[in-house]
Amino acid sequence: MRTQRPLIRTTWAAAGLAMLLTLSACGGSEEATQPQQLSETEHNKADVAFATEMIQHHAQAISMVDLTMDRKLDPEVEKLAEAIRAAQGPEIETMSSWLREWGEEVPATMRDHVNGGHEGHGDDDSSMSDSMEGMADDMPGMMSADDMDALENASDAEFGDMWLEMMVEHHEGAVEMSETEQAEGRFKPAVDLAGTIIESQSTEIDTMEKLLG
Repeated sequence: MRTQRPLIRTTWAAAGLAMLLTLSACGGSEEATQPQQLSETEHNKADVAFATEMIQHHAQAISMVDLTMDRKLDPEVEKLAEAIRAAQGPEIETMSSWLREWGEEVPATMRDHVNGGHEGHGDDDSSMSDSMEGMADDMPGMMSADDMDALENASDAEFGDMWLEMMVEHHEGAVEMSETEQAEGRFKPAVDLAGTIIESQSTEIDTMEKLLG
């Protein structure tokens, strides 16, 4: 009997190892099929959602940049605001062209930047909350109408830090949306743009957090 026990243990150990190797191989097989196959020409629902939502998200960021005009701000904040406008305006146009090519509707934004062909906010007496009527504010990092009104009506003493705090949150939302596109998108130019947004806005988040001290 003493000579049989080691044999039995060895047999069970071998069987256990074989099972682990089998499970490991299966797991590796599933993981290998997970990455989305990218295409230079084909798109999917994730690409449409990314472009549609990011257009509105970017438009709000540019509206927040508009509110820095005629404010007494740290030169670094002014520089950052203009960098945001310079980057996100062309990105809105790029994503709008994709939606038109795909036969999808280009969404209206709070600035009516794409559909109206102008950058105004409407009547002089209108508020930020008025310009957001009918706009979705449930996207990651998206400011509510009340948030935008609070920023618009903030005193000069409060505005700078409030703007930075809100823009950090806004950027973090854009990064989250872009990570979703990278995971689920099929249209390679959109996935590449998502990567650009993650890189640029993560850098800007670091800058803003340093400015906030």
